[in-house]
Order: sequence, then structure tokens, then C-alpha cells
Amino acid sequence: MGVVVPLEEAAGESRIEALNRLAAPDMERVNQVILSHAASHVSMIPDIANHLITSGGKRLRPMLTLATAGLCDYTGSGHIKLAATVEFMHTATLLHDDVVDQSNMRRGKLAARMLWGNEATVLVGDFLLGQAFKMMVEVGSLQALEVLSSAAVVIAEGEVMQLSAAKDTQTSEDDYLAVIRAKTAALFGAASEVGPILAGRSKAEIAACRGYGLNLGIAFQLIDDALDYGGKSAKLGKNVGDDFREGKITLPVVLSFRRGTEAERAFWRRTLEAAEIGDGDLETAIAIMRKHRGLEDTVERARHYGAMAHDALELFPASPWKAALKDVVDFCIERAH
Repeated sequence: MGVVVPLEEAAGESRIEALNRLAAPDMERVNQVILSHAASHVSMIPDIANHLITSGGKRLRPMLTLATAGLCDYTGSGHIKLAATVEFMHTATLLHDDVVDQSNMRRGKLAARMLWGNEATVLVGDFLLGQAFKMMVEVGSLQALEVLSSAAVVIAEGEVMQLSAAKDTQTSEDDYLAVIRAKTAALFGAASEVGPILAGRSKAEIAACRGYGLNLGIAFQLIDDALDYGGKSAKLGKNVGDDFREGKITLPVVLSFRRGTEAERAFWRRTLEAAEIGDGDLETAIAIMRKHRGLEDTVERARHYGAMAHDALELFPASPWKAALKDVVDFCIERAH
């Protein structure tokens, strides 16, 4: 199957509108909880936290918690704090990521570290994680606490795995998928799993929601990897080619390195391993990827995981929540068209 390249984020926002509409009342409550728990008498903490929290992210992960709770007919209020917990975990990860990656931009704005420095940014990330665990405890579900706290451990492991694989052109596809399962998909999976847990659903239904989230998370990250080489800066909220400049080994690189000529492999070793990047090297990287279908096949793999996310929901009867969750999968994939 062919995929349109160059990749651009499409006007496929309508794919996520149903979820936005269904989750809107609960998201208002989640946002109130987020803002209240980002408050502190130490003024730098809310300044840094709100810089990222209010910067226009889609809040996809907390909406998955709300949506799977709705899918499972949950009638309590615990999903509100758990959704806020998920967003705080994600925000903390972004703050830490930007320091590790030395990123200058985040969601189209200067990264917090560029305004307040690395030390303050890391510490505010730690504050948000502390608040996240506090909210988990307040909800009172030991099972949900176990799921989210385990996800926090796995995410940290994924960050370290990525750090150890950075600039290593020998990274295999399996190695890379292990990184994104931990670094990205774990939070998608946990966010989706706690909804049915709160609703007291069966092990099979809990596992189905977790499988949905995990596969959606992998698909989401693979599309991000492709967009970094084929998207547009204004749509990405970061600079195109940031992964390349930071020496990140992502799936388009893994595929292109494996399929390339010896001269092309030498190019990847120079630019990514030795960090010797000159004018025109990003364009050369993209050309090599297109030659070897690195971008197209990354999108095709994302479609595969998206199909598994779709299938995981088939355990549940038809409902507006189920339809909206399926649309989210399509939205994530269609960003690459």
C-alpha cells in the first residue's frame, strides 16, 4: 500500500472532535483539578508548570481515561483526578525530556528550560510527579495506583533505554520498539486501563482497554517519528529534523540504515553517531529515507498497531464512546497524510 509523502499533518481534526465533545464536561473538571494542583506558594512552580500545561496540547492521554471510563459506564468521580494524574505524569516527562534532549521548542513555544533553566525545569517536573501520586492516593483505588505507579517506572526505564540507544546506528527495530513501548505507549496503556478498573469491569475488559491504549501509543509515536522528517514546523510545535539534530535513532533511521548502501550507512554514522552535521545533511537524510521507504514503512507499521487498537475495542458493544475511541486511532494515523 502506498502512503502519500512528503508527510504533512492533515486537517483530520474532525476525527477527534467526537471525543472532544463527549469528554468536554469532564475535561472542564479535569482542567480545574490540574490548575489547582499546579498551584504553589513557590511562584516559580506554577509559572513553569502552567507554561507547558496551558500551551495547547490536545490532552489526549487524560481524555483516554475519561473515554474508557465512559465506555465502561463508570458513574463516580475518580476518573477526573486520575485523568489529571495522567496529564501531570505526561507533563513531567516532557519537562524532563526537554532537558535531556536539550530541546529549544515545545508545542510551538520556547521550552521551559530556555526560560527558567535546566535545574528549575527538572525540579518542577518532580513536583508534578509528586502531585500526580498524591492524586492517585486520594482516589483510593489500589489497583489504579499500581497501574499508574508501574507506568511511571516503565516510562523512566524507557527514557534510560533511549539514552543508551542514542547515536547507536546498530539499534534494531525490536530494540527501538521496546523503547517506545516503555517511553510512550506505557502511559497510553495505563491511561486507558484505569477507566475500566474504576468501573469494576472484568479482567478481559481491563486488558482490552490496556491493549487499545498500548497499541494506540505505539502508532502515535511511529507517526511522530515520520513527521519529524516529513511534517511542518508550525504543525509539529517543534522544529522539523529535531530528532536528526539530537542524534535520535528512530524507526525511519533504523529502516534506512539497514536497507542502505555502505556509503549511506557512513552518512548515518557521521551525522548521528559523530554528530557531524553540515548544511544540507537533513535534506540528504530525508532523501535516503524516501529512497528506502523509511518514512512510508514507518507509517505502515503505525497502521498495523492502529488496527490492533481498533480490534481491542471489539469486546465492547457499540456506543458513542467506542466510536470516538476508534476515531482517535484514525486521527493519529491520518496526521501523516
